[in-house]
Amino acid sequence: MRIGTRPPGHDPVRGGLRFAVEMTAWVCTPWALWSYFVPLANGVVLLLIGLPALFGTPGNRPGGDPPVAVPGIDTIALVVLQAVAAAASAWALWGTWVATSVTALCLILPLTKLPRWRAPLSATHRPG
Repeated sequence: MRIGTRPPGHDPVRGGLRFAVEMTAWVCTPWALWSYFVPLANGVVLLLIGLPALFGTPGNRPGGDPPVAVPGIDTIALVVLQAVAAAASAWALWGTWVATSVTALCLILPLTKLPRWRAPLSATHRPG
């Protein structure tokens, strides 16, 4: 790779969109669950933040490899989990306009991540 170039899908717009979806999931999901069951609200924080911090596909993170390597499909599932949590908690907490906007961001996220996901997906289908 040439100096100053990035792998496909590693740019500020895609990263910013993922960051917005992750932050919404991290803040709003425990907030939505708090009035029902406090231990569940605390546990979901560990789940939504801890799993992606611990597990990942080698070579997929710009900052380095994860502590525990998993196939690309697992990394993608963690991103989808965060998007679903963000959208569901937005509908539980806020009015239609805000929840619709968050849901739209969560639906756009996978489309913007496709270039980045091609490499991890191809790593899961290695010829045997």
